[in-house]
Amino acid sequence: MSSEGFVNVEGGRIWYQMVGENSDGIPLITLHGGPGSSHLGMEPLAEALASKHPVIMYDQLGCGNSDRPDDRSLWTIDRFVRELAALRLSLGLKKVHILGHSWGTTLLADYLLTKPEGVISAIFSSPCLSVHRWIEDANRYRKELPEDVQTVLSECEANGTTDSEAYRNAEKVYMRKHVCRIERSEDEKARRKAAFGEAVYNYMWGPSEFHATGILRDYDQTKRLHEITVPSLFTCGFYDEASPSSTEYYHSLVNGSEFHVYRHSSHSAIDEEPEEYFSTVEAFLHKHE
Repeated sequence: MSSEGFVNVEGGRIWYQMVGENSDGIPLITLHGGPGSSHLGMEPLAEALASKHPVIMYDQLGCGNSDRPDDRSLWTIDRFVRELAALRLSLGLKKVHILGHSWGTTLLADYLLTKPEGVISAIFSSPCLSVHRWIEDANRYRKELPEDVQTVLSECEANGTTDSEAYRNAEKVYMRKHVCRIERSEDEKARRKAAFGEAVYNYMWGPSEFHATGILRDYDQTKRLHEITVPSLFTCGFYDEASPSSTEYYHSLVNGSEFHVYRHSSHSAIDEEPEEYFSTVEAFLHKHE
């Protein structure tokens, strides 16, 4: 069984769906990537785990089925942290596991640093916890691309034409290697595009995954990761833009945490190696019930 609805938060309403609400396990809240992506990327996980855990997916303000206010003052990490707290309060989620993916791990880390009660475990899936390291990794990956692709990316970024067709085509080469190595259906691409909160992404991050010009460009939480005390799991794909070396570094900063690499995946292990992804997550949740 599933239920859905809206929760009033600062700036508007956010949409949520709870799948497997009658399951016996502790609920799992999922934090999607972006900023500005949507719950759609979390649907396979909800379907896989719903028989054992209620899984809560929600669209953060500015994307998906949630309200999309035109107010840049709302696009801050602190407001998204308060949004997550409001969701828990509204749904009465006293004990939870939380899984964040990509930008969702940025949100997860900052939320955990507020020392919320009742978080049983945390999963950092393809984490972004230092934008400096993220861009260092991206620059290293870019040097492995064909020279003509590198040239287009650099020239467009230098002259401010990152919205050009040439830049977007060059960007796709990077994305196929380090973001998603499988081909999505045209229907799935259309769903994700319609749900995407482009304004939030551009303002907080920038024009592409590897060119951070937004307000998150100086984000680095590594000096405080040692303050996270809940049982934690860090995962990434072998080809992930959230590189194995950076993900392992974050893991080393959280006492007692675990680390797992999906050997055949990039940033989308949930789709690239679904069986291993689901079994890894479920085993970790079961350990900390």
